[in-house]
Amino acid sequence: MNSGTFTIDAKKYGKLLARTLPMAIKTELEYDRMVAQVGKLMEKAEKELSPEEEALLETVVVLIERYDQEHYPLGSDKAPELIKFLMEQRKLRPRDLWDVFGSKGITSEVLSGKRGVSLSLAKKLGNFFHVAPELFLDLAS
Repeated sequence: MNSGTFTIDAKKYGKLLARTLPMAIKTELEYDRMVAQVGKLMEKAEKELSPEEEALLETVVVLIERYDQEHYPLGSDKAPELIKFLMEQRKLRPRDLWDVFGSKGITSEVLSGKRGVSLSLAKKLGNFFHVAPELFLDLAS
Protein backbone atom coordinates (compact mmCIF):
# COMPACT_ATOMS: atom_id res chain seq x y z
CA MET A 1 0.00 0.00 0.00
CA ASN A 2 1.24 3.37 -0.90
CA SER A 3 -0.56 5.64 1.55
CA GLY A 4 0.35 9.27 1.60
CA THR A 5 1.42 9.54 -2.03
CA PHE A 6 -2.02 9.79 -3.55
CA THR A 7 -5.07 11.95 -3.25
CA ILE A 8 -8.43 10.57 -2.33
CA ASP A 9 -11.66 11.58 -3.97
CA ALA A 10 -13.84 12.23 -0.91
CA LYS A 11 -17.05 11.37 -2.77
CA LYS A 12 -15.73 8.01 -4.03
CA TYR A 13 -14.22 7.20 -0.65
CA GLY A 14 -17.47 8.12 1.07
CA LYS A 15 -19.38 5.71 -1.16
CA LEU A 16 -16.89 2.92 -0.38
CA LEU A 17 -17.19 3.63 3.34
CA ALA A 18 -20.98 3.64 3.15
CA ARG A 19 -20.94 0.29 1.35
CA THR A 20 -18.36 -1.32 3.66
CA LEU A 21 -19.27 0.33 6.99
CA PRO A 22 -15.90 -0.19 8.68
CA MET A 23 -16.09 0.10 12.47
CA ALA A 24 -14.42 -1.26 15.57
CA ILE A 25 -14.81 -5.05 15.47
CA LYS A 26 -16.55 -6.46 18.53
CA THR A 27 -17.80 -9.90 17.38
CA GLU A 28 -16.62 -12.82 15.26
CA LEU A 29 -19.42 -12.03 12.79
CA GLU A 30 -18.11 -8.48 12.32
CA TYR A 31 -14.58 -9.90 12.08
CA ASP A 32 -15.65 -12.31 9.34
CA ARG A 33 -17.36 -9.46 7.48
CA MET A 34 -14.22 -7.33 7.56
CA VAL A 35 -12.01 -10.25 6.49
CA ALA A 36 -14.38 -10.81 3.56
CA GLN A 37 -13.96 -7.14 2.60
CA VAL A 38 -10.19 -7.53 2.63
CA GLY A 39 -10.58 -10.61 0.46
CA LYS A 40 -12.64 -8.69 -2.09
CA LEU A 41 -10.09 -5.91 -2.25
CA MET A 42 -7.16 -8.33 -2.43
CA GLU A 43 -8.71 -10.05 -5.45
CA LYS A 44 -7.54 -7.03 -7.40
CA ALA A 45 -3.85 -6.68 -7.97
CA GLU A 46 -2.41 -4.04 -5.63
CA LYS A 47 -1.57 -1.80 -8.57
CA GLU A 48 -5.18 -1.96 -9.75
CA LEU A 49 -6.61 -0.62 -6.49
CA SER A 50 -7.86 2.93 -6.63
CA PRO A 51 -6.48 5.34 -4.01
CA GLU A 52 -9.84 5.11 -2.25
CA GLU A 53 -9.72 1.29 -2.22
CA GLU A 54 -6.15 1.38 -0.91
CA ALA A 55 -7.19 3.69 1.92
CA LEU A 56 -10.16 1.46 2.75
CA LEU A 57 -8.00 -1.67 2.69
CA GLU A 58 -5.48 -0.08 5.04
CA THR A 59 -8.26 0.96 7.43
CA VAL A 60 -9.93 -2.44 7.48
CA VAL A 61 -6.61 -4.23 8.00
CA VAL A 62 -5.93 -2.01 11.04
CA LEU A 63 -9.35 -2.91 12.46
CA ILE A 64 -8.72 -6.64 11.92
CA GLU A 65 -5.25 -6.45 13.47
CA ARG A 66 -6.62 -4.64 16.50
CA TYR A 67 -9.27 -7.34 17.00
CA ASP A 68 -6.67 -10.08 16.57
CA GLN A 69 -4.35 -8.43 19.13
CA GLU A 70 -7.16 -8.08 21.67
CA HIS A 71 -8.64 -11.56 21.25
CA TYR A 72 -5.68 -13.67 20.12
CA PRO A 73 -2.54 -12.20 21.68
CA LEU A 74 0.81 -13.32 20.33
CA GLY A 75 3.09 -15.54 22.30
CA SER A 76 0.33 -17.69 23.79
CA ASP A 77 -0.58 -19.54 20.63
CA LYS A 78 0.97 -22.84 19.61
CA ALA A 79 -1.37 -23.19 16.62
CA PRO A 80 1.45 -22.57 14.08
CA GLU A 81 3.27 -25.69 15.27
CA LEU A 82 0.09 -27.76 15.06
CA ILE A 83 -0.68 -26.45 11.57
CA LYS A 84 2.88 -27.17 10.42
CA PHE A 85 2.67 -30.68 11.89
CA LEU A 86 -0.64 -31.35 10.10
CA MET A 87 0.80 -29.96 6.87
CA GLU A 88 3.86 -32.20 7.16
CA GLN A 89 1.72 -35.27 7.80
CA ARG A 90 -0.32 -34.52 4.67
CA LYS A 91 2.67 -33.40 2.59
CA LEU A 92 1.18 -29.93 2.12
CA ARG A 93 2.91 -26.64 1.41
CA PRO A 94 1.85 -23.19 2.62
CA ARG A 95 0.33 -22.45 -0.80
CA ASP A 96 -2.10 -25.34 -0.22
CA LEU A 97 -3.59 -23.29 2.64
CA TRP A 98 -4.01 -19.98 0.81
CA ASP A 99 -7.72 -20.61 0.24
CA VAL A 100 -8.23 -21.53 3.90
CA PHE A 101 -6.53 -18.38 5.18
CA GLY A 102 -7.81 -16.14 2.40
CA SER A 103 -4.42 -14.98 1.16
CA LYS A 104 -0.74 -15.76 0.89
CA GLY A 105 0.07 -12.99 3.38
CA ILE A 106 -2.28 -14.19 6.12
CA THR A 107 -1.01 -17.76 5.63
CA SER A 108 2.54 -16.55 6.16
CA GLU A 109 1.62 -14.46 9.21
CA VAL A 110 -0.18 -17.34 10.95
CA LEU A 111 2.53 -19.90 10.18
CA SER A 112 5.22 -17.53 11.47
CA GLY A 113 3.25 -16.75 14.64
CA LYS A 114 2.77 -13.08 13.76
CA ARG A 115 -1.02 -13.50 13.63
CA GLY A 116 -3.25 -15.48 15.96
CA VAL A 117 -5.99 -17.91 15.03
CA SER A 118 -9.50 -16.48 15.29
CA LEU A 119 -12.58 -18.58 15.96
CA SER A 120 -13.64 -18.38 12.32
CA LEU A 121 -10.17 -19.39 11.15
CA ALA A 122 -10.10 -22.27 13.64
CA LYS A 123 -13.35 -23.52 12.10
CA LYS A 124 -11.88 -23.30 8.59
CA LEU A 125 -8.70 -25.10 9.68
CA GLY A 126 -10.77 -27.77 11.43
CA ASN A 127 -12.78 -28.37 8.27
CA PHE A 128 -9.70 -28.41 6.09
CA PHE A 129 -7.69 -30.81 8.27
CA HIS A 130 -10.75 -32.80 9.45
CA VAL A 131 -10.00 -32.17 13.11
CA ALA A 132 -11.87 -30.39 15.90
CA PRO A 133 -11.55 -26.59 15.52
CA GLU A 134 -11.09 -26.36 19.28
CA LEU A 135 -7.61 -27.86 18.89
CA PHE A 136 -6.41 -24.58 17.41
CA LEU A 137 -8.07 -22.48 20.13
CA ASP A 138 -7.32 -24.59 23.20
CA LEU A 139 -3.63 -24.20 22.48
CA ALA A 140 -3.84 -20.54 23.44
CA SER A 141 -4.76 -21.29 27.04
